[in-house]
Amino acid sequence: LRSRLLSACRVQVAVARPASRAFSVSARAFGEGATDVALSQKLAEELKYEKEAATEADPDFLKAFKAQGIWQIEDVAGNDEVTLTRQFGNETIRLVFSIADIQQPQEAEFDEEEGEQEETDEEAPIHSYPIRCSLSVTKGNGPGALNIDAMCQDGSFIVDNISFYNDAKVGTELTADADWKRRGLYIGPQFETLDVSVQEEFEKFLQERGVNDSLALFVPEYSEHKEQSEYVKWLENVKKFVEL
Repeated sequence: LRSRLLSACRVQVAVARPASRAFSVSARAFGEGATDVALSQKLAEELKYEKEAATEADPDFLKAFKAQGIWQIEDVAGNDEVTLTRQFGNETIRLVFSIADIQQPQEAEFDEEEGEQEETDEEAPIHSYPIRCSLSVTKGNGPGALNIDAMCQDGSFIVDNISFYNDAKVGTELTADADWKRRGLYIGPQFETLDVSVQEEFEKFLQERGVNDSLALFVPEYSEHKEQSEYVKWLENVKKFVEL
């Protein structure tokens, strides 16, 4: 009985082999470009449209921001995070935000009723989506770092909480080791639980350092500007890869 079963298995395997070879050939043919040309053409069309709509020079809002000479923009092509830095007396102030946040609220908008959405669209600000920001303040003449987590939305910063770290490196470095050390430390109270007078003084503290409504308007504008630039580069890179 065992020998019969083995013989039957051998027959099945022998019969199955040609089908396997045929599938392998068709798979290679498909992978070599059955749809590549069409995809490349669509990517080229989208790329052409985006390049025609884009302007090579910096937009006016960016020119005006740079002309102020207050904040320096650290923007690495291919990264989704942007860092703004400035000096204020003996302080170094750094604001970090991600362009990934601008894609989130657009999905939520579809959940609203059409009638309600039409009524609010005209009244809503141009940049109404929230962007999470992380602000750090360090001093050159002393240890420690003050970290502030805030939400940038509707032209203003909404502070979530304020943390203090005795070791400035722990509070400012974006490394796995620093992140691990921060997890076990007290992050401070929720901002809204502080006494109102303390909240007001912190808000004045931030405004004096340029973390104000003007900056809150710039962050989403620059996020859109960078996201568009990264999208064009993405189209170019994907198109080149498909055509290899």
